[in-house]
Amino acid sequence: MKNLAVKKDDMVVVLSGEDKGKVGRVLAAFPEKQRVLVEGVNVISKALRKSQDNPKGGIITKESPIHISKVMKQERHEARKKKHGTAPAAAEA
Repeated sequence: MKNLAVKKDDMVVVLSGEDKGKVGRVLAAFPEKQRVLVEGVNVISKALRKSQDNPKGGIITKESPIHISKVMKQERHEARKKKHGTAPAAAEA
């Protein structure tokens, strides 16, 4: 199995999808599935059934893993923006 380009606690930028442009920290990496869990990205709502642990039930929100091809390390993304001249003017000063 090929190693992932990002590891736990790396800062990454989402390249495509609903959360394009968001920056977050990698909470977990799943190399066997080629997916990563990024903080604040791909947030889903999940219904919880009533149980002894959760007597009221309800709806919770949590992050869902996204494919590794949709993220890039933040340092590499910034260097790429600077090289291609798409960096904001405030960052140059």
